[in-house]
This record gives sequence, C-alpha cells and structure tokens, in this order.
Amino acid sequence: MAEAKTTTRKRTAKKAAAAAKEADHLDAPLFDSAGARQGDVRLPKLIFAEKVNTPVMHQAFVRQLANARQGTASTKTRETVSGGGAKPYRQKGTGRARHGSTREPSMKGGAVVFGPHPRSYAKRMPKQMRRLALRSALSQKANEGRVRVIDGFAIQEPKTSVAIGLMDAIGFDDTTLVVLPAPNFVVSRSFENLSGTKIILARNLNIRDLFTHTYLLLAKDCLELLEENFGKPTRPKGIAPDPTEHEHDQQEAE
Repeated sequence: MAEAKTTTRKRTAKKAAAAAKEADHLDAPLFDSAGARQGDVRLPKLIFAEKVNTPVMHQAFVRQLANARQGTASTKTRETVSGGGAKPYRQKGTGRARHGSTREPSMKGGAVVFGPHPRSYAKRMPKQMRRLALRSALSQKANEGRVRVIDGFAIQEPKTSVAIGLMDAIGFDDTTLVVLPAPNFVVSRSFENLSGTKIILARNLNIRDLFTHTYLLLAKDCLELLEENFGKPTRPKGIAPDPTEHEHDQQEAE
C-alpha cells in the first residue's frame, strides 16, 4: 500500500514538474531600448503554446518556396527554332547518319526536347493551415528559448553601430529576425546592414523567415498583433459556421 502511494506521488511530482517546465516556455526575457534585462514577459498562450505540427510546417514552407519561383524558364522546340529549312547534306553516300535539318534536337544549336516552359509553381493552402504552421513555428521557438522581447527602440537616427551595440547587449550570437509592429524607417536603416539580421513587420511574419533565423526579437507591441492576425478563430456557440470560411484565399506573392 505504501509503495503504491509512493509511486502515485512520484507520478504527480513528474506531471507537476513537466507542467511547470512547459509553462516556463511562455516566459520570454524582456529588454529595454538599451538592451538591459528588465525581467520576463508572458507570451500569449494562444500563439506560443500551440502543439508543434511538423507536417503542416513543412507543407507551408514548401508552399512558400514554390510560390516564390518565377516560373519564367523557357526553351524552344523544333517548331520555334529559326533556320534549318535546308537539308544539311545529301541523304546517301556520306557514311554519316541521315539528317533533314540542322535544328533537330540531336544537332548543335537545335531544339530542346521536353524543356521547361513558362508555368506557375504556385501551391494552394487554406488560411487556417497557414496560421497553424506559423503558430507551430513560433511555439517551437519559444520551446527552444529563442524568443526575446524588447520594450521599444530608442534610435534617434539611422546608425548601424547603435544596432550592433543593442544586439550585443541582448546577447544574440546567431541570425536574428526582428519583428516590428509598424514600419520604422530609422530602425530599418539601422539594422539593414547587419549580416544575419532581418527586419519584418508582425503582419508579414512567415514560415520561411522563422526557419532561416535562429532567434526572434519581438517588439512588445507585436504580441497583441500576433494574437489578432494568427490566433485561432473563435465562433460563438449556437451560430452555424460560415460556408465560405474555408475557401482558399488569393495566392500570396511569395
């Protein structure tokens, strides 16, 4: 009986420790505009506590790469290559293979067989799946402890040296994605010359940039915007779903 109680207590303790560990992932370091630590800030659970869905993240990443392709590669078929109207040499007596045109695919300067032609590589993906992929990627960043929050940017004029000092003070040692709530010319100009650092708006956050940057530096005002733009849709009870809710959106540029 005592052994059973001990086992139960151990299981309860493990569950509590796991729950506490999971909760700690939502506490991100908070820094002021000078890069000084100001404690922690609670990340929105709706965005950063999503169960990581690897297949959906992969699908969204492949879709974004595919949509970024121009699809302008083009080759000429035998019909469109100019020249080649005359037979290059007589049919018999030369000891060579017979040819009827210098624009045959086997001849130098000839046509291309089954070559690429202009096409669209765009892939479609429902909006809710794209949002799920973003929440999964953001949650993965939070689980790995790679999310930092800054109270604001007190940069008076564009200076790369100021941006370097801020990044060093916060302690970034790898590529960083800086997320702003709204366009800021001074901040963008200060960071754009930093290798491995990219400025992006909260509404334009995408799976490719999250995958290709190690750290995530969020302006504090971005937390509410992320909840509004990428949170799960809520529907009041007793209201029938909108039949047009699951229609595909217009394809994005990337």
